[in-house]
Amino acid sequence: MRLAAFLILTSVLVALAPSSTSLSEARPRAREAGVVVGILPTGPLNAITDVGGVSVGHTALVRGDNVRTGVTAILPHSANLFREKVPGAVFIGNAFGKLAGSTQVNELGEIETPILLTSTLNVPRVADALIDYMLALPGNEDVQSINPLVGETNDGYLNDIRGRHVGREEVFAAIKNARGGPVEEGAVGAGTGTVAFGFKGGIGTSSRKLPASLGGYTVGVLVQTNFGGILTINGAPVGRELGQYYLKEQLSSIDFSLCRPGQKSGTDSSPCYSADGSIMIVIATDAPIDHRNLQRLAARSMMGLTRTGAAGSNGSGDYAIAFSTAPELRIRTTAGNRASKSNVILLSNDAMSPLFLAVIEATEEAANRSHSGNSAQARRT
Repeated sequence: MRLAAFLILTSVLVALAPSSTSLSEARPRAREAGVVVGILPTGPLNAITDVGGVSVGHTALVRGDNVRTGVTAILPHSANLFREKVPGAVFIGNAFGKLAGSTQVNELGEIETPILLTSTLNVPRVADALIDYMLALPGNEDVQSINPLVGETNDGYLNDIRGRHVGREEVFAAIKNARGGPVEEGAVGAGTGTVAFGFKGGIGTSSRKLPASLGGYTVGVLVQTNFGGILTINGAPVGRELGQYYLKEQLSSIDFSLCRPGQKSGTDSSPCYSADGSIMIVIATDAPIDHRNLQRLAARSMMGLTRTGAAGSNGSGDYAIAFSTAPELRIRTTAGNRASKSNVILLSNDAMSPLFLAVIEATEEAANRSHSGNSAQARRT
């Protein structure tokens, strides 16, 4: 076990090592560096887009020295989501956050707009733009209520968060540019200005595909990481070995009396690390499961989050949004047909266990893949 942990740690340190190369140059992800998380196979792309019909779009804003923010859009399918809603659920690990639209999702078990991720203070602006987008879709001319689903993390350390730079143009671009296929990761879209475990955080994604004997279903996860703790990758204590972890100052002789999160103490060259932040976890599956089991699936993603070393601090908003793309489960809005009934076959509770493992593994790996390999301080300049 010691040798295995050492080899994992060595691979991770190579991937995370500071570099003078361009930020646009591709860096190895955890799996490419030899870190294979879990036992289940991934989908072809190892991304949320391995779930058929799901698409992802990003808009990043990088201006001057202090604007590092953006928006990421996840579309469950390419049709009009208000007219063809998907079953969905939200699970809350810790509610220190601003997830607009969550209460209606859990009340009705439906998602009726693209899922957008952004910066904390941009949530109202992004929600307003998302409403504009949905109202303008053909077929929605008479719609008088839209439930925009918008999540966030706080990118205020690297970004001029009070400027609230994301607006209608950026939201429309992210939605209209959403595509299937490979998903850009790291410092892109809503992850442009985020920090995780004291390193550059961002967008990460992963997937797992069950064998045919277990239904052959796919679970895909996309995360926006901006939280802290003691970075652990596939069991290797990376944060501890790097000397970069939550409560380091309190557990040492360092004078941290004037230390504030993100700043340096007077007697030590290392930052004063905080576990506060947030993570948004978006889960897609093609398995035919309804709101109740989607919520159970979302809850298991927190177990994957724990595997990364997350501390679950008071100031960390930890949210999971799950939906099913199974065509037979779409909730079709038909005016004047209020007596319509649903007659579909759902997976049993006993069939959920392999999906639970799939979401745990995919969440852990997606969080690992969100790191761009550049320190938070380096990204600030």
